[in-house]
Amino acid sequence: MERATRIHHLNCGTDCPVGGAIFNGRSKGPLGHLVCHCLLLETDAGLVLVDTGYGLRDVYRTHPRLSVAFRLMLNIHFQENQTAVRQIQALGFRREDVRHIVLTHLDFDHAGGLEDFPDATVHVMGQELEAFGRRNGFVSRRRYRPMQLDGVHHWERYRGGDGERWFGFNCVRNLKGLPPEILLVPLRGHTWGHAGVAVKGENGWLLHAGDAYFYRGEVRARRRRCTPGLRLYQVLMEVDRKARLSNQQRVRDLSLSHADEVRLICAHDAVELEACMRGAPL
Repeated sequence: MERATRIHHLNCGTDCPVGGAIFNGRSKGPLGHLVCHCLLLETDAGLVLVDTGYGLRDVYRTHPRLSVAFRLMLNIHFQENQTAVRQIQALGFRREDVRHIVLTHLDFDHAGGLEDFPDATVHVMGQELEAFGRRNGFVSRRRYRPMQLDGVHHWERYRGGDGERWFGFNCVRNLKGLPPEILLVPLRGHTWGHAGVAVKGENGWLLHAGDAYFYRGEVRARRRRCTPGLRLYQVLMEVDRKARLSNQQRVRDLSLSHADEVRLICAHDAVELEACMRGAPL
């Protein structure tokens, strides 16, 4: 039986690309402000992280762990106190309390903190691990960073949906060792194995859509609205344009047709993160 999970919203990384409002839609100065919105879930199976953002080793051994091209493009501001492990410790937990990590995908800004939790089981779509292993092309070799996975030994891989449906989406409900209120929702396009993570929280369902969209104006309205910088970045990073746009449209439709049942967030919009931290409507 589904039960409510307590959800903490964390910012596990800050990017400040040159361009200001061209990226985030509100900056007054020359720099933008993007976040790495992760979730910490308190469950009967222990603590569960949804994505990890940047980790301690990214902060202190930035080169060669991360691509110079992305570091410069995003103007990443590395801060130890923003790593998931330090924030979890600040909440009074131990790193060992994190038993599971559920990933939307394996990009460097989503998987950088995996090695900070060596005992955790990492749940990910099998297509994503396969794409990581291939690392074909200029962007792929720079988005997927093998050093970030060196210390990861406990994997659970999933293939497509398991025949279950969630608000019309295929989903994987039976994540090994996890309660049924946490599930994967395949949203291919940004990467081959990209997925959203749906969580039944105290106030209903929350869908962490990962990078299925980047800007708050791309959902909760019939007409898509996105800043030029983030629109271009999404095109740069996509592996399947048709699938990405189709899944983004489906997510947008969900945000409108089930607004009273599902709260929707993405990984990088600072306005969404701030609203979630305040418990304010999006």
